[in-house]
Amino acid sequence: MNTQRLLPGARRWGSHLLLAAALLGAGPLTTAAATELGSNVQDLLDQARAQNPELALMRAEAEAATQRVQPAAALPDPVLRVELMNVNNYGNEAGFNLLPSKVGETKYTLMQMLPWPGKLGLRRDIANADVRQAQARTAAAWTELAMRIKTAYARYYLAAGNERLTREILDLMQRVEQIAQARYAGGLVAQQDAIRAQLEQTAMRSELIMLESDKRQQRARLNALLARDAGAPLAEPQALRPLPAPGSLDAAMLAQRARANNPQLASEEARLAGAEKNRELARRNRYPDLTVGLQPTQMGSRITSWGIMVEMNIPLQQTTRRSQEAEAEAMVGAARARAQNVANQLAGELGESVAALDAARRSEVLIATQSLPQSELSLRSAIAAYENGKLDFTALLEAQRQIRKTRQERLKAQAEAQMRLAEIERLVGEEL
Repeated sequence: MNTQRLLPGARRWGSHLLLAAALLGAGPLTTAAATELGSNVQDLLDQARAQNPELALMRAEAEAATQRVQPAAALPDPVLRVELMNVNNYGNEAGFNLLPSKVGETKYTLMQMLPWPGKLGLRRDIANADVRQAQARTAAAWTELAMRIKTAYARYYLAAGNERLTREILDLMQRVEQIAQARYAGGLVAQQDAIRAQLEQTAMRSELIMLESDKRQQRARLNALLARDAGAPLAEPQALRPLPAPGSLDAAMLAQRARANNPQLASEEARLAGAEKNRELARRNRYPDLTVGLQPTQMGSRITSWGIMVEMNIPLQQTTRRSQEAEAEAMVGAARARAQNVANQLAGELGESVAALDAARRSEVLIATQSLPQSELSLRSAIAAYENGKLDFTALLEAQRQIRKTRQERLKAQAEAQMRLAEIERLVGEEL
C-alpha cells in the first residue's frame, strides 16, 4: 500500500481535529437566548416565588399575626349581669315568678373591665413585634429558598456542562481513532493506538451515564424546589448570572448591609423588641385592673334606683409576680444574646463566603487566560506531532485528558462562584 496516498487523508482528519479543538475553547454551553423554564435562574426564582407552598404558608402566618394586632389593644367585651331578687314574692300575694316585672326587685349591672393605663399599648406593641417577626421569617424563608434554587441551578449548569464537554471530547476521540486507523492501515503505527482510542471512548461513554444521571438528579431537585413533579421538563441551562465587580464585595461593607437587611437578624431584633415590651407589661402587672359598672334597679315596671360600682383585683401574690418579672427579664437577655449570636455568625459566614468567591473567581480567570490556552496549544501540537510521527499515542491521549480536565476545572470554578454568590446574597438579604 502506498503510504504517501494515506497521509493527505490523515492530514485532512487532522484539520478536522484542530477545528474540534478550537471549538472546545468556545465554552461548553451555548449562550443563545431561550425562553423555556430552566434556561436561566431568574425564571426559576419567579416561578418559585409564585408557586412554592412553604412561602404561601409563611405569608399566611404573617397575615394571621397582622390580624392579631387590633384585638391585642382592644378592651374586653362588657359584661351584663341580671339579678332577680325575691323571686318567690315573699310578703305579697304573688307566687314564684322569673319575669323581671313580676318579682320583688331586679338589679341590672353593666360592667366594663379597664386595664391599668399603658397595658393595652404594650400588648399592641408586643403584637406588632410578632408581626415584624413573622414578616422577617417569611423573608428569611424566601432568601433561603432563593439560595437553594441558585445553588441547584449552578449544579445543574455544571452537570450539563460536563455532559456536553464529555460528548465533545468523545467526538474528538472518534476522530483520533480514525486517524489512528488510517496510520495503522499505512503501517505507520501499531494497532494498539486505535484500540486505546476505542478504550478511551468506552470509558467516556460509561462516564456519560453517570453525568446524565447527575443532571437528572439536579433537574429533580430544582423541580422539587419549584413544587413541580420530579420528572417535569426543564430546559438546558444556558448561562450563569454575571458576578458582581470585585470592588463591591468588601466583607465589612457587606456585613453592614447584612445588619440592615438580613431577615434572620431582623426576626431576632423583633423578638428582642417583643421581649422588652413583655418585660414592661410584667412590671405593669404590679398595678390593679379596674372594672366599672352601672347598676339600675327595677321594681315592677319601673327603674327605681341607680348605682355605680367599681371593682379591682388586688395584686397580693408578689412572689408570683416577681417570678414572672424575672422570667421576662431572662427572656430579654436570651433574645439579646440570640440576636448578637446571629450577627456574629453573619459576619463570620460572610467573610468565609467572600473569600471563597474571590478564590473561585481568580481560579476561573487563571484557567481561562492561561491554563486553557496552554492546554489547547498542547493538544494542537500533539495532534500535529502525532500526524507527522514525532509523538506517540500516549502523549496525544495525555494532551486530550489535560484539556478536558482544564475545561472541567473551569466549569467547577464557575459553579462554585455562583454557589458562593448565592450564599452571600442569602446572608446580605438582597441580590447584589
